[in-house]
Amino acid sequence: MIIKYFKLLKKKNFSLLWVSQIISQFGDRLTQVALVGLVSKASMSSSSLAIVMSMATIPVFIFSPISGVYIDRWSKRKTMYLSDLLRGIFIILIPIFFFIFKSLWPIYILIFLSFSAGRFFIPAKMAFIPELVEKKDIFLANSLISVTGSIAAVLGIGLGGIIVDNYGVTNAFYIDSSTFIISGLCIFFISKIEGGKIWAKDILNLSKDVVGTVKNTFIFEFKEGLKYIFNSHETKYAFKTYLFLFSYIGSLYVVMIRFIQNTLSTVTKDLGFAAVALGAGIFIGSLVYGWIAHKVSIKKIINIAVLSSSLFLIFFVILLKNYPYTLCAILLSFILGLNISPAFIGVNALIHKNSDKKLLGRIFSGLEFISHLGFLIAMFISSFFADLFNPFTVIKTIGIIGFIFSLILFFNNDKQ
Repeated sequence: MIIKYFKLLKKKNFSLLWVSQIISQFGDRLTQVALVGLVSKASMSSSSLAIVMSMATIPVFIFSPISGVYIDRWSKRKTMYLSDLLRGIFIILIPIFFFIFKSLWPIYILIFLSFSAGRFFIPAKMAFIPELVEKKDIFLANSLISVTGSIAAVLGIGLGGIIVDNYGVTNAFYIDSSTFIISGLCIFFISKIEGGKIWAKDILNLSKDVVGTVKNTFIFEFKEGLKYIFNSHETKYAFKTYLFLFSYIGSLYVVMIRFIQNTLSTVTKDLGFAAVALGAGIFIGSLVYGWIAHKVSIKKIINIAVLSSSLFLIFFVILLKNYPYTLCAILLSFILGLNISPAFIGVNALIHKNSDKKLLGRIFSGLEFISHLGFLIAMFISSFFADLFNPFTVIKTIGIIGFIFSLILFFNNDKQ
């Protein structure tokens, strides 16, 4: 199997795309870590960090519904290297603008523009793969792209924390910008010739389509989601659980960053280690759940996962506060990942198993919309309280609320 991958990488055009996406994925995660470092340097307000993270998330709502339409019209190669070039420019402007204006507001705009450009890179990359490899190699190509991309993303978080702590926030942004420039150059040197051009009128039409599509998508998804979840008991349960999970994560996202920073007295290094450990726990927990999924009720697994994670979260902050060591944070994050992983897989499996297959696209798009909306709202609410109270108190309160809610879910499911 490994030999087949090496044979695939001998193809110049595909190997350039492969290297590009690894560098680009690394850059995406490095951007997020560098932004945490910048906001921590500029302001200790949790609300500021929440705004930064929302500027990275909002482009998903705005551009994802329509980006594919334009990517199909344009040259995918040009779309990718222009996307990376724009991201490189926007990222390098962040420390420059911060130095000039001494304010985070211009930074919010640059973050939004950078992540908006990124919304065109990923679908263009996935659409470009079949043009670079033979049909028989499509599975291998997708597997290689997916696995190595995920590894690069994890490294971006882990190494990003070390880069910010050792070389400073400004240098981290310069390094980050260079990753996108290098990624864009790799794409530029792909010799594949495509049809399709990016016209100025397309950019104008894109802005018009964004306004109309976002409005229509919101109304459509909201109506479809409400209609279906009220007609299907299983889907209603899945929607409620997913909304709860992402609201839970959103409420913890900013506050947990502040808590780890304050407790371990580092800006991003220990945060990066904890994030990698959490991801590793989710990955291994997902594999374990896959082996035992057929033996246990899906709902029971989801409820137990949420219940144990809520209880462990309280234990997490108390233990780390009393033993503020990096190794302790890594171990606790890993266990938390193990605990929560079955919940997400379980919800998806529940929908696949019980929902109308003809409606799966609309169900999952509605699920994504509602979950991201819950994430953003909860993130802003918790960040507001984190500015009034210390992060330790806020996280304990979130854990207690989550535990009570998960108990209600657990006993309701048993009655049913």
